Amino acid sequence: MTQESKVLAALSDSDISAKNGSFLSQRTIRRPARVEGIGLHTGRSVRVEFKPAPADSGITFVRSDLAGSEPIVASVATILDANRRPRRTSIGNGRVEVHTIEHLMASCFGSGIDNLLVEVNGEEIPGLDGSAHPFIEIFRQAGIQEQMIPRRPVQIREPVWIEEDSAAVAILPDEAFRISYTLSYPVASLSAQFFSATVTPEFFEAQVAPSRTFCLAQEVEALRKIGLGKGATYENTVVVEPNGRIVGNHLRYPDEFVRHKVLDLIGDLYLLGRPILGHVMAIRSGHALNLKLLQRLRQNLERGREGGIKAQYVELEATSMDIFAIERILPHRYPFLLVDRIVEMVPDRRAVGLKNVTINEPFFRGHFPKRPVMPGVLIIEALAQVSGILLLNKPENLGKYAYFVAMDNVRFRRTVLPGDALILESEVLKLRSKTGQMRTRALVDGKVVTEADLMFALLEGDGKL
Repeated sequence: MTQESKVLAALSDSDISAKNGSFLSQRTIRRPARVEGIGLHTGRSVRVEFKPAPADSGITFVRSDLAGSEPIVASVATILDANRRPRRTSIGNGRVEVHTIEHLMASCFGSGIDNLLVEVNGEEIPGLDGSAHPFIEIFRQAGIQEQMIPRRPVQIREPVWIEEDSAAVAILPDEAFRISYTLSYPVASLSAQFFSATVTPEFFEAQVAPSRTFCLAQEVEALRKIGLGKGATYENTVVVEPNGRIVGNHLRYPDEFVRHKVLDLIGDLYLLGRPILGHVMAIRSGHALNLKLLQRLRQNLERGREGGIKAQYVELEATSMDIFAIERILPHRYPFLLVDRIVEMVPDRRAVGLKNVTINEPFFRGHFPKRPVMPGVLIIEALAQVSGILLLNKPENLGKYAYFVAMDNVRFRRTVLPGDALILESEVLKLRSKTGQMRTRALVDGKVVTEADLMFALLEGDGKL
């Protein structure tokens, strides 16, 4: 086990061993396997051999074409600057580098592989068909070996986020691994795609892994001039013209573009070295921003910042709360604190919150920038925060967290625009000591824009029920 892995394990061991389709123990492949192909960017032929690896060793790369080269453990510590190596994820140890590892890393997530030796006789992992699916098939044929050493998921217990220009990515507390991604490009068929799901290995294999890398037709020449995309073809890369037409191919999913962005994000996150239990929310993020989020998450883990801000009990002088009272109850902070005021509170029964939506909201810079619309997933998050305030503001819940665990009967009726005053209603359906079920509505000018039934688990500060 690397020193970094030991630090992370000590700081964030979770008693959550298997849920939502994850695996109880660490895994590797049963038999060696190999594949040959062309690098998407170098255009060079390369051979990769996959070999079983011992527990707690991680995903390790070795350059077999360079005699005596030191292994590179795929981790946050070995990530190379994505701005200097654009359009891919690269790792290195100061002497040797391996590029375009994101599809392979995502396939390790999808196969539940924690430990693997990857011997590659070149600087880039082959692109194959441009997706993660071929790697999953290779691992299936090699067989999977349970290693009887427990996995240690990283349980996200406080929000972590980063944003640059019109892009942002964050991880919020959640009991499952969930991803919500908003894609927006200046092309008709890419103007707005949204994907949100709880991502288990089984879901990943069926719904995400086959999605292929893509680029805009107007980018091709510029990429070639800087030495990228030399191995790209219409078979392994979906090329999109300005009118939305796919050049020389067809889509595997109507929203294949956003699914591939999710694939890349999963591959990047797997560089943490352990599965994540949390809700990842991304707006137009790419490799550079994904990897910066990982760096920040690693810093938080090393500082032991798992507990977040524990809820306090606020004695109500009236039936309302200002932002300062809200911040004493919820762990959320800008830009993910989405409630400005509680205007009505009936303990154990009902709460009504207010969110003033302005053009200065950070999500408007990337979400339909020419026609700003508040993302539906953030309206749900705002309703969840009002529900959390209602659940947590009780003396017996002092120091607990309200984790959003499920939703049902979700409907988006109207768009929410800059200048709207969003009224957020939450009513208790069922309330027990450790769980709560709420019926929620969001309204603008008296008209319902969103409604959903939300379920929560109340956890102690150490993450236990």
